[in-house]
Amino acid sequence: MLSGSRANIALKIFGPDLTELSRLAEAVRAELESIDGIVDLAVEQQTNVPQVSIRFDRKAMAAYGMTSAMLAETVDAAFAGEAVSHVLEGTLSYELVVRYDERSRGNIDAIRDALVDTPTGARVQLRQLADIRYDSGPHSISRENVQRKMVVQANVAGRDLRGVVDDINARLDADVHFPRGYYFQLGGQFESEQAATQLISGLSVLSIIAIFVILFMEFRSVRHTLLIMLNLPLALIGGIWAVMFMDGILNVAALVGFITLFGIATRNGVLMLAHYQHLRDEGCSLYDTVLRGSLERLSPVMMTALTAALALIPLALGLDEPGKEIEAPMAIVILGGLLTSTGLNMIVIPALYFRFGQPAAETAP
Repeated sequence: MLSGSRANIALKIFGPDLTELSRLAEAVRAELESIDGIVDLAVEQQTNVPQVSIRFDRKAMAAYGMTSAMLAETVDAAFAGEAVSHVLEGTLSYELVVRYDERSRGNIDAIRDALVDTPTGARVQLRQLADIRYDSGPHSISRENVQRKMVVQANVAGRDLRGVVDDINARLDADVHFPRGYYFQLGGQFESEQAATQLISGLSVLSIIAIFVILFMEFRSVRHTLLIMLNLPLALIGGIWAVMFMDGILNVAALVGFITLFGIATRNGVLMLAHYQHLRDEGCSLYDTVLRGSLERLSPVMMTALTAALALIPLALGLDEPGKEIEAPMAIVILGGLLTSTGLNMIVIPALYFRFGQPAAETAP
């Protein structure tokens, strides 16, 4: 909606001349046809329709003291009409439009013979001030930011949107020459996807920073905070595998899934480290703390992971169903991350805590 096109990709070509824009659009279409993943390729239709062309004769107009603006206003009022008042009929209001009658505007000869008042006081025929002829021209002219444009649009199937856009940019830069004053921009769904990706990427960084600050405020230890946050790369392993399962397409829904996954993975680390600290405060040795704490937290961690997984499985199974384009990729990423983070959390975190968890590590009995 923002780009004016319903397609995934809207390639907008800008320039002053419509004929040159049409030529460039066809050249672009020919290049895009050979790019893998592009479907429904179409060029904006531009059809010429019959028109009556009025070309002002500036020398003749100057002889009568007539400016282009004055003559254009006169022609517009005479043949298109000008609303001068309103007429009330009951509760309805109608505009009162004044213009030449049908006999004075019904054919090209009548238009040529139309009388025009000039600033000198003379009334002359329109043919004396302008060249009037039959012509053809485009039925519509598309503009954006006051510039003429023509759109080549396409959808994407079987590939990620960003990869197709990168191929388009590379192909057009290498094979299509745009004359001076002509250039192209990419819009469509890609435009909003790009903005959303940048926003979510920024929010991901902020969420990681926020997690670190909150954990540090809780544990008052950079070492323990980093041990907990080690769950993030462990979760990323499964999340990336899940993306590969979805044909390697990283979309906005998958990015949202990664952010959610960070929170779940961090929670598992908090459960482990908090219990380790509790056991250490009770006087347990480092070895007993790791062994006992891991066994005692195995059930809660597995229970919370299974609960989340069972809730997400119905969404993940609807990957190819209409209406689940957002929920399914997000659920698959979270499931993949839960699988690796939960499994590795019970192996990697205890080992690293035993090695680095305390300033003076104890040895096993």
